[in-house]
Amino acid sequence: VKTKDGYTLPGLFYESKKSSKAMIVLHGNGTSSIFYGEKLNNDLSSELAKKNISLLTFNNRGAHLKKGFYLDKGKGKPKPYVYGGMAYELIKDCVKDIDAAIDFLKKRGYKEIYLIGFSTGANKICVYNHYKKQNKVSKYVLVGGGDDTGIYYHEIGKQKFFKLIKKAKDMKKKKRGEELIQELFPTIFSWKSFYDIANPDGDYNTFPFYEVLRRVKLSTKPLFRYFKAIKKPSLVIYGSEDEYAWGDAAKAADILKKHNPELDYKIIEGGDHGLSEHTKQLSKMVVNWLVQ
Repeated sequence: VKTKDGYTLPGLFYESKKSSKAMIVLHGNGTSSIFYGEKLNNDLSSELAKKNISLLTFNNRGAHLKKGFYLDKGKGKPKPYVYGGMAYELIKDCVKDIDAAIDFLKKRGYKEIYLIGFSTGANKICVYNHYKKQNKVSKYVLVGGGDDTGIYYHEIGKQKFFKLIKKAKDMKKKKRGEELIQELFPTIFSWKSFYDIANPDGDYNTFPFYEVLRRVKLSTKPLFRYFKAIKKPSLVIYGSEDEYAWGDAAKAADILKKHNPELDYKIIEGGDHGLSEHTKQLSKMVVNWLVQ
C-alpha cells in the first residue's frame, strides 16, 4: 500500500474473486502489527469470504514501536530515511494511510468498502471521518476504542502529565519534537507523538471515558465531538472485560450510545480488549451486521 507522501506499507490481501466489496482493517497502537494477528485474520477473512467480501489488512505507519522507512518521492528523486512506529506517529496521518488503502482497492475494481478499527484503529475511524467527511467508505466498525489520554493521565499523575505536555509543546516549537522522551523510559515516545496522544484537546482524544467516569476535567473542547459526528451506518463493539474500559465496558458503551444513539452497539461477554479468545464470534457478528 503506497501513500501519497511516500510510505510503502506492507499488508495481507484476502481476495474473494467474485466480489466488489472489501473490508479494510486498522490495527491498534504500540507493538501492533497485522502480521501477528493470524487468528483474527483467518477468522475474519473466512467469515467475509462466505459473503464474497475481500479483506485488506495492512501495517500503518504507526506499526511497531520504532520503524525506519525510505520514502519513495517518485522516480529520480532522493529517498529520505525517516522514522515511523508508535514513537513517531501522529494520528491525523491515518488519513493518508486509509486513503492509500482505499486507492489500492478502487484500482482493483472494488466499489463498496468498509472500515473496521481495533483499539486505536477505532479512534482513527473517528479522525478519518472528521477530516474526510465525503469519504468513500460505506460502513464503519469500531472495536474497543480507547481512552489513551485518560490512561496516561491516570498512570503518570496530574502534575507530571501536564508538565510533560507543556515540555512537549515547547520541544515542538523548538523543532525538537522527534527527540525521544527520557522521562518516560522504558516507554518509547518522541515529544511530538506524546503530545499528539496525551493532549486532551487533540485529535487522539476521541473516547474520553476517564473524564466522564472519574469526573475529571481535562478537555476544553466538547467531549466525543468526532464520535458524535459519525453519520454512516456503524457498529460499535466492546468486550465485557476490556481492561482499558475503566472496569465497566458496558457503561463506556452506554456513554457512547448517549452521544450517538443512531449507531449499533454490541458487547461480547468475556471478551478482553483485543477480543483475543473471541475472534470467531466477533467475525460472525461483524459479517452478519454488514449484510443484514
